[in-house]
Amino acid sequence: MDFNGRSGEMTVYVTVAEQGSLSAAARVLGLTPSAVSRVITRTEQRLGTRLLLRTTRALTFTAEGEAYLRGARRILADMAEVEEAIADQGVPQGRLRVSAALGHGRMAVVPLVTAFTARYPNIVVDLTLGDEVVDILAGQADVAVRFGHLPDSPLTARRIGETGQVVVASPAYLQRHGTPQEPQDLLHHNCLRFNFRRAQPDWPFARNGEALSLKINGSIACSSGEALAQMACLGAGIARIGRFTVEEELQRGELVALLEDWNPGDREPIHVVFVGGAAIPARVRVFVDFLVEHHRMHTTQA
Repeated sequence: MDFNGRSGEMTVYVTVAEQGSLSAAARVLGLTPSAVSRVITRTEQRLGTRLLLRTTRALTFTAEGEAYLRGARRILADMAEVEEAIADQGVPQGRLRVSAALGHGRMAVVPLVTAFTARYPNIVVDLTLGDEVVDILAGQADVAVRFGHLPDSPLTARRIGETGQVVVASPAYLQRHGTPQEPQDLLHHNCLRFNFRRAQPDWPFARNGEALSLKINGSIACSSGEALAQMACLGAGIARIGRFTVEEELQRGELVALLEDWNPGDREPIHVVFVGGAAIPARVRVFVDFLVEHHRMHTTQA
């Protein structure tokens, strides 16, 4: 590697910081300690400031040296990512950052990631499960699975499924507080609700052509559907969440579906979103295609 250019100087400097000495960095880089020292001196002269304070026992970074180190690491990482994306066009490989909601990710995305990595062993999937919305355009993820209707954005979206909603409570809660027979009865119950920005404050109901939107109240609000389901199982109150989240609990009898005659049948779309275009990396393209092809068989469409 040529260490005369600025990227080469940054590589030397970052290696010195990581190894803790000029001699150790020289061994990693295949240079002599004096050559490493000359690169550092040349960098300091070009910048007009000291970056390192060198003694026989230790290296100490100046304030300017710390700032240069942070910037150099960021720039080298960006360069590696760009080169990886370009090289990735032919053969799917490299690191793929995927973001998914906690409950849906655990139940639907994790099984698909396991199958996907078996098919594409050269792709390293970096999966983050959480209910916050990551900023793909800012580089926080390559691919995200999102629920609900999407706002206008430069991102490309492909629909991979949908889910219905269900009102649930535990048998223990219903034994203590009674079972609501119509939506208005919920006004006398503790209703567990979502607290993220796109969450609707009202619960919709419909029967025989009659539509109703009910403003519910309760002592708990949460961003996670899986957490709401767990609290409902513990008898904290009544929740309205995606059916896929509570399908297992319903089957086991840990939760009971309520007011099904009033279920409006609303469906929440599920999309995979990513930065599209002609330069989309092969690892992103094949992962999106895999989700579109296989997602439905791993989720409940009730």
